[in-house]
Amino acid sequence: MVSRIIKRTPTKSIKDRKNHHHHQQRRRKRSPIKKAAAATASVVVASFNKSIRICHRRLVKIFNKLVKIGTPKKTPRKKGYQFLNKVAAEHSPDVRRPLFATKPLPPMYPPMKKTVFLDLDETLVHSKPDPPPEKYDFIVRPVIDGNRVDFYVLKRPLIDEFLALLAKKFEVVVFTAGVEEYASLVLDRVDKKGAISHRLYRDSCREVDGKFVKDLSGLGRDLGNVVIVDDNPNSFALQPENAIPIRPFTEDLEDRELGRLIEFFERLDGFEDMRDAVKHYLGEVCEEGKKVEL
Repeated sequence: MVSRIIKRTPTKSIKDRKNHHHHQQRRRKRSPIKKAAAATASVVVASFNKSIRICHRRLVKIFNKLVKIGTPKKTPRKKGYQFLNKVAAEHSPDVRRPLFATKPLPPMYPPMKKTVFLDLDETLVHSKPDPPPEKYDFIVRPVIDGNRVDFYVLKRPLIDEFLALLAKKFEVVVFTAGVEEYASLVLDRVDKKGAISHRLYRDSCREVDGKFVKDLSGLGRDLGNVVIVDDNPNSFALQPENAIPIRPFTEDLEDRELGRLIEFFERLDGFEDMRDAVKHYLGEVCEEGKKVEL
């Protein structure tokens, strides 16, 4: 038997392959100037990212300190609110189901007006159930599934001035994780002049890992035109760049957090995007924190 050797013809000639290899080598070569520019750009980007991470960690530490300073050691934080959650869970089966913010707010006029979302408990007021505390401004008695509960409510200092200022320039929306039976009664007493345009309750929150989160993305407002003020970081976990953290209010009548926010909202005209304004505000707080540490 005669073996036959079959010679396969290459798809490219030797000359073509050499030319192709030569072009690849030329493409891989970079001038020293380009190499230096690329290395410099890489160093600048890495340095910038590192600065952002350091500032973010510093802000987190500062607000943790502010929360500790603003919460009296002998007063359990959100005692009344936690009690309200317990009562609602026991007596109202509706609040135990998954919650999703799917219903947008009504159209706004003018459409480019900016919106301020405000938390209620420990941001605008502090409330607790029986027994009555030494200091409170009014009582609300919500009925939850046939059970009446008394809550003693203390208004945060400067709340009236704060709401009046916001109503002149912004659309004001209270967004609370509290149940409507309770929160609506509190807001009726707090907002007698109608500064608040809309009210959103627990059924407008999202439930994420057992926590109530206030999702601003499905409410029909441009995220560049909104800011949320809340004492609970879990609430604004989905849009942290839109959030201004605030120290929780309990019973400190010398509290001036709303006064600080009044100054912030009075000078917002220079910012088109509210997220840029939030960055600026947090940067100022960061600088103040450095001075306090010194």
